[in-house]
Amino acid sequence: MNLATPEQMQALDRASMEDFGIPGLVLMENAGRAAADQMEAQFGPVAGKTVCVFIGPGNNGGDGLVIARHVHQRGGSPFLIFLVEPEKLRGDAAVNAAICGNLKLPSCVIHQENELPQLAERIGRLHCDRPMHSLVDALFGTGLARPLEGRCAATVRFINELRQRHGWPVAAADIPSGLCGRTGMPLGCAVQADLTITFGLPKPGHFLHGGEAVGTLAVADIGIPPQAVAAAKLPGVLLNRQSVAPLLRQRPKAGHKGTFGHLLILAGSEGKTGAALLAAQAALRSGCGLVTLAVPKALNAIFATALPEAMTVPLPNSDKCLSVADYKFIRILMAGKAAAVLGPGLGMAEETGRLVLRLHQELPMPMPMLLDADALNLLALEPNCIADAAAPRILTPHPGEMARLAGLSVGAIQQDRLHAADWLAAKQIKDGHEIITVLKGAGTVLRSTKGRWAVNSSGNSGMAVGGMGDVLAGLIGGLLAQGAPLWDAAAAGVFLHGLAADLLAEKRRLGYTASEVAAALPLAFMQLT
Repeated sequence: MNLATPEQMQALDRASMEDFGIPGLVLMENAGRAAADQMEAQFGPVAGKTVCVFIGPGNNGGDGLVIARHVHQRGGSPFLIFLVEPEKLRGDAAVNAAICGNLKLPSCVIHQENELPQLAERIGRLHCDRPMHSLVDALFGTGLARPLEGRCAATVRFINELRQRHGWPVAAADIPSGLCGRTGMPLGCAVQADLTITFGLPKPGHFLHGGEAVGTLAVADIGIPPQAVAAAKLPGVLLNRQSVAPLLRQRPKAGHKGTFGHLLILAGSEGKTGAALLAAQAALRSGCGLVTLAVPKALNAIFATALPEAMTVPLPNSDKCLSVADYKFIRILMAGKAAAVLGPGLGMAEETGRLVLRLHQELPMPMPMLLDADALNLLALEPNCIADAAAPRILTPHPGEMARLAGLSVGAIQQDRLHAADWLAAKQIKDGHEIITVLKGAGTVLRSTKGRWAVNSSGNSGMAVGGMGDVLAGLIGGLLAQGAPLWDAAAAGVFLHGLAADLLAEKRRLGYTASEVAAALPLAFMQLT
């Protein structure tokens, strides 16, 4: 499924009206009707119940007015709460305001913040007459670009207080008001929704930072022609079951371990052997045929006994950490390998940093390589060399590593994760090799130097424990070794990683480990294939 930024969604709306002749009133009608349908599906029938609809000054308010009409049509009792005088609405919203006026639907206007306590009393009386079905947030849509303040912010807080105090569910039209449709960050404050009905296509803000304010997300078809979406050539994709399943290759029945690739993992240092082992375990669970760990010679006994299914190669000139002195040996070791993972548990030794830089700049095509963890931290020490990749690369930073790579603060990275993941856009990548940045976190973002981007929909907060990134690195590396194209390996790996954790969270919300997520990967694969 495509993702659309607020600007791209506005362009699609315009194209539907101008290029295909679909009136804006029709799009608004479809949006409101679909929202009413979803509200009944989620919260039960509206007949005989009160629905409070909070209406803002733009088209999002118009969507709310259509919702109110359909609630009325279905036997419910809508109560309209305007942030602006109905006569001041414009365009399609004004048409629907006039219809609601003709229907004599009860309403009020919030002129000042100090009117809200009196409004709360009136809503309480309505609830006594007819039980509250839901509150509808149609204040501000995805086009909101500045922080809410004054009575607008107070109204958002008022909705949240009603929800918390009385347990009344909130349905948001398109996006919870105050939530940025692009970044997923609150613009001052945001409505906490139980259900969000978004129109046309989902927006990145629904998923970034975990989408906590969104609640359950429903995507409503409002009649935007598929031709308009195709013509827009949207580069953004939502990683979900439907988009990821086609990326997974069928395994031939007559296949053998040589059929499914050989992955080389360069990882581990004294005190950090677990990271390398988790990456190897995940690679094996991905279906990779062969996995070899190239490790410091003094630590080889640990690796050789901890994971019998993986092969190990002790590097002769690397004692307790990987050393650039083994560069030529590693290049020879690359023969017959389909892909490489560099980074889990490497440590920050100077000799390791020199090795990382040489491998990044000199390991040639057709060997794709994933760099994670300390490999990224070491690469960040030479920021001018990052664009000098000798072949396609996947970089998998968490926000702290991303901050070091991009030379920004963690706060700046988290403020706009979509933009932060595009940090290589201004750099001239050597020979045009594709580099994919996988910015990990709640709503993992993928961004390719070829222009594509994606936001992940799987995963949960139970994954916030050590070792999860090592599992992801090994999983993506295993898919690369099996011949998956660079983008497909990154996208499928990110989604499957989160899906495996979601399967564990069905039984226990937290307390599972990274190795358990690795062990759950085959079940996640089965769910998609």
